[in-house]
Amino acid sequence: MLAIEGHYGYSCGECKFTVHVNCAFLFRKYEKFDHPAHDGHYLKLLTTGAPNHTDQKCHICGKNTKLLLFHCSTCNLNLDVDCVVEALCARAHLIKPWHHHPLRMVDLSNTMKCDICHMGSEYGYFCARCRLVIHKGCVSTLDSLEITHTCHVRHTMKLLTNGAPDYTDPECHICGAYTGNVLYHCDKCKFNLDLCCAIYYPPPVVMSDLKIHEHPLTLMPRLISFVCDACGLKGDRAPYVCLQCDFMIIHKECGALPHTIHVNRHDHRVSYTYPLGPGEWKCGFCWEEIDWSYGAYSCSKCPDYAVHPKCATRDDVWDGEELDGVPEEVEDIEPFKINEDNTITHFAHEHNLRLKKDDVAFDESILCSACVSPIGSNTFYKCSDCDFILHETCANFPKKKRHFLSPKPLALHTNLSDNKDCNACRQICCKGFVYTDEYKSFDLLCMSITQPFLHGCHPHPLLYMKVDFDDPVIRTCQCCGIRAQGNVLGCVKCDFYLDFRCATLPLTVRLHRYDDHALTLCYDGKASDKCWCDVCERRTIPNTWFYTCKDCGGTFHVLCVVGDIKYAKPGANFGGSMEVLANNRSSRPICSECHCRCPGPYILREIEDTNILFCSSYCRILFRSKDNYLFGFFSYGICPPWLYDSDILKNL
Repeated sequence: MLAIEGHYGYSCGECKFTVHVNCAFLFRKYEKFDHPAHDGHYLKLLTTGAPNHTDQKCHICGKNTKLLLFHCSTCNLNLDVDCVVEALCARAHLIKPWHHHPLRMVDLSNTMKCDICHMGSEYGYFCARCRLVIHKGCVSTLDSLEITHTCHVRHTMKLLTNGAPDYTDPECHICGAYTGNVLYHCDKCKFNLDLCCAIYYPPPVVMSDLKIHEHPLTLMPRLISFVCDACGLKGDRAPYVCLQCDFMIIHKECGALPHTIHVNRHDHRVSYTYPLGPGEWKCGFCWEEIDWSYGAYSCSKCPDYAVHPKCATRDDVWDGEELDGVPEEVEDIEPFKINEDNTITHFAHEHNLRLKKDDVAFDESILCSACVSPIGSNTFYKCSDCDFILHETCANFPKKKRHFLSPKPLALHTNLSDNKDCNACRQICCKGFVYTDEYKSFDLLCMSITQPFLHGCHPHPLLYMKVDFDDPVIRTCQCCGIRAQGNVLGCVKCDFYLDFRCATLPLTVRLHRYDDHALTLCYDGKASDKCWCDVCERRTIPNTWFYTCKDCGGTFHVLCVVGDIKYAKPGANFGGSMEVLANNRSSRPICSECHCRCPGPYILREIEDTNILFCSSYCRILFRSKDNYLFGFFSYGICPPWLYDSDILKNL
């Protein structure tokens, strides 16, 4: 299903055949039709045009038939859809005062939406001529055939149920929404109102007690072009104006702008300011220029920070709380306190920690308790009483943090007793620290990403965006080749996108099972289809990233190097029924699901039955339920590369 000229419909990608949802009733009800002008034979519905051996014109009206028509194979007779619809209308006998054509009471499908409530239902009124659909329960809404509206007091407005007249703008003159079949219309002023503005939620004629202006604003219900003083964007209808000064001409929705708020892109509160004031301003959300002669949100503590009003009040940026007049509380977000003996007391640990600058922990088994990665040559804090150890950078993560991944403040959770899915990269966090709100969790790697995000794979900064599952625009991750959904980093101008799993891949990594050389992440995926992974001994996936050794020339799948479990630590509990083991044996074990040698750095083993092993969380999901495989495929990102080029996927 997709949008066709402002309406939902169906389309065939091979032959360009398209049909609106409300026109598809022909497929469901009248695959065969007995027309009164052709007694004796049924006409069959065709969707590929008239057969070549027949006259392409309709045998009743003489017009050329289209892809959709009715055909009699016995008589080689063709009828276009309009003539069939006229015959259907002749069979309709219900006459209602609010519609010009006869109606039929029919059993509607859930895909046919009511023109009043826009919901699907079982029974209702249907007009085959103008495709009007109205539930039986929604008819009471049409009791008033004429109304006098506060937005148009000069004349009464008439109810129309066959769409706006051709001489008017078919969009609502107040809110700009498409009016559809049912609307109220003034034929003297060519003025249209949809049902929302006319009946359900009529706009106020005067807006008062505003947060952004001291005077009441009055509605001007006209089609008029203007630039909104509140947000700086253009409008084409129904502005609100200030009659006491020439200060404000604004959109209706801008009248409800809050004065003081918290946005997840900034640590301090921001307040609405009009005008913003001279300067070269960039929006802290979209990084586009802000016209300083209009209103914007700015920070009193950071003189160069400002945000567009439309950007600041988005649902994924603002938590919806108005803070004007609310005293600002100073929260203790510092993760540790410095002691007199130069040790620190970190809130995540009971003992004091001492900074180690000269000691080097090259041992790969020494892992940071926060990010569960090797300490390496980085400076770190170590506990003298136990094996607790933290990278210096990890020790500085604040207890609370605002981040663009959530409109709410996120708290640092240090006791990860249960596995959590990171809602940004969609990988399972086995151990370590995560940031969390009431509903979502994010690992430290994803939380360390700032905006704009700079990555060596692309010359332009990448901005954060939220991609819905039903978004018609397909955005493909440049790293793994899978459709990017949910949280994405991208450059819209270049059509370049990365999901968070791929954006947080380490640029260099060591794989000591094979050699002591560092592996480098290779962005040039064009050459990957000519290479073979030295771990799983399968071909690398074309046009995707891979790791390579510059010294030995070896190539490796990304998942064969880093696996698909974040914060994996040997001996850790996984899902309550499994444990994580390092894949460092002399011979790699065989996965109980895909029956391949486990290539990743970690394997999963059942606690109750130690003979059951899995090479990845993907195979564990697949083993639990074949039906849940697609869930695992889309929830966690991509299929393990060792399943590519095999017969396993074909048999799922």
